[in-house]
Amino acid sequence: MKAAIRSIGNSKGVIIPASFLAETGLEGEVEMTMRDHEIVISPSKEQPRKGWFDGYQVELDSDPWEDFVVLPEEEEEWEW
Repeated sequence: MKAAIRSIGNSKGVIIPASFLAETGLEGEVEMTMRDHEIVISPSKEQPRKGWFDGYQVELDSDPWEDFVVLPEEEEEWEW
């Protein structure tokens, strides 16, 4: 499949068809490398938040907002 290289700000980009993304499972962040003068896109190996809640038991957390502090300037009523 041919694809056009497009300008995106000061960079360039290529639109990846949804069917390619679905078949490869790519989403979110990806790793991009050069190999033999080719651009290779692969799933990101790092998952920065993976494991944050492993072992967390919500039923044991009686008051999750216990240490939350409301600043005086935040006590005023919000206007949208």
